Amino acid sequence: MAGFRSLARQVRDPRGDLALRRYSLRKCLERFAPYGHRATWDHLCARHGIGPEDRAPDPERLIRALEELEEARAVWLAYETGFAERRRREKHDGLRRPGTFDDWHRRTWGGRGIAPCDDPGIHPDAPLAQVLDRLIAALDGEPGTACPVCADQGIVWRQDLEREPWFGPVCTGCGIVVPQSVLTGRALERARRRPGALASAA
Repeated sequence: MAGFRSLARQVRDPRGDLALRRYSLRKCLERFAPYGHRATWDHLCARHGIGPEDRAPDPERLIRALEELEEARAVWLAYETGFAERRRREKHDGLRRPGTFDDWHRRTWGGRGIAPCDDPGIHPDAPLAQVLDRLIAALDGEPGTACPVCADQGIVWRQDLEREPWFGPVCTGCGIVVPQSVLTGRALERARRRPGALASAA
């Protein structure tokens, strides 16, 4: 099975068939997809003017989409390195079992669904790397009352999410499932009092 870097080389190969290059970009999302596979694909297509069903897209647009994905992956790999170093230190100090704060990291193993979007058509507009930077900064900081990605205060509690966690706070502004650890207890309580579904993207 080809890895991310091998697939990225196929996307860049000017001699390759365009349909294969597009397919290779989609396969990259099986290795790294911050919003989940479908939502990340929708995001890249929207940002780079690629028709989601276009089998022979402009190769320059494919490469720009790949570059955005690679930049975000670099942010994530740096975070993973820091996380591994922290866990080594904790184990050395006798803390063998990760805390509840690390539940989010356990569910995002390998870089899939880091900032999951339950509705593939609703996701942040900002570049992927910027979104991950904001989310990681929030995880390293004090809990807040707004979405760490878009700063929207409209957070609702959903009981019917498509993936683990099966319930939790969802931002009505950008559509991400917000890690509970980045929200204050009061913000979580407010979200629980506002159960709801996201509006469909127009």
